[in-house]
Amino acid sequence: MRDLTRLYDDFFGLRERPFSLLPDPDFLFWSGPHQKAYTMLEYGMATHAPITMITGEIGSGKTTLVRKLLNDIPADFSIGLISNAQGDRGELLHWVLMSLGQPVEPGLGYVALFRQFQDFLIDEYAAGRRTALIFDEAQNLSPLALEELRMFSNINADKDQLLQLILVGQPELRELVRQPVLQQFAQRIASDFHLRAFTAEETDAYIIHRLTHAGAQREVIDVTARAMIHVAGRGIPRLINQLCDYALVYAYSEERPVVDSSLVREVLEDRRHSGMFRVDEAMAMSDSASGPLNAPAPAADPALATGAQTPAPPSSSLPHDAPEGDGDEQNVFYGVWDRQV
Repeated sequence: MRDLTRLYDDFFGLRERPFSLLPDPDFLFWSGPHQKAYTMLEYGMATHAPITMITGEIGSGKTTLVRKLLNDIPADFSIGLISNAQGDRGELLHWVLMSLGQPVEPGLGYVALFRQFQDFLIDEYAAGRRTALIFDEAQNLSPLALEELRMFSNINADKDQLLQLILVGQPELRELVRQPVLQQFAQRIASDFHLRAFTAEETDAYIIHRLTHAGAQREVIDVTARAMIHVAGRGIPRLINQLCDYALVYAYSEERPVVDSSLVREVLEDRRHSGMFRVDEAMAMSDSASGPLNAPAPAADPALATGAQTPAPPSSSLPHDAPEGDGDEQNVFYGVWDRQV
């Protein structure tokens, strides 16, 4: 039986699968928005921001940035990672304590749990350690839970913040904290960014980057195919990965050394019929997507293309002031709450 874990890797001369759907910091592509989002995460940590918030569409790379942060975070931090937390007063505190490795005795009331949490923060502070809680998929939190988190962020010693919160979620999170009842919460967000979808040029560089990182020594997905994948995937990294992976499987099964637009069209047509991928709009646009006007200039060598188009990762030295944003990006959260006051 064939080694299915390397179904097409050897055929295309790859060391590993380039388009896995699992978040992998080793494959992180530093687009402009991802650089800024990560810098805002670092900035929030460095300046003891009470709350940092990163939002983006499903599959835009938010969790990958979180994994990168966990890899890079200094050793003097105690980190609790909470994914898909739900529940209100009391239940959330259980999630928090468990994420920090603290035992939760059955039957303890809220006051006892809160004292346990507060004592943990004070003990960590006395030991020279800082504590941060990262909430992934934070759009699932209720307004009551967010207000409880705000109360947690009020725990401090003199002028020092004992707890920092990082909220990562879909755009619904941004709408949630705009509610008037959460005005005080919004005002404590000191570092913020929204990840937009890739442009056509960023998608092109992203696909080349992942193929090159996986060991590609030649063109595996041609320029017209990359342009069509951008339209179909709407510039969302996870959807781009999905389509690229399917296209490579199709090419392998047909023994075609290069994925071209006709093969991507075949993938899209099959996905449309299966109903597992929303491609109606992409199919309508696919003729123009594969044309030369919308296709980025091809690169003869993937490694050279990556070097020219892939930005360097953010510097490890953190800024002393908030980074300036481009006009179309939301780097500071003032706009959410100053409309309410």
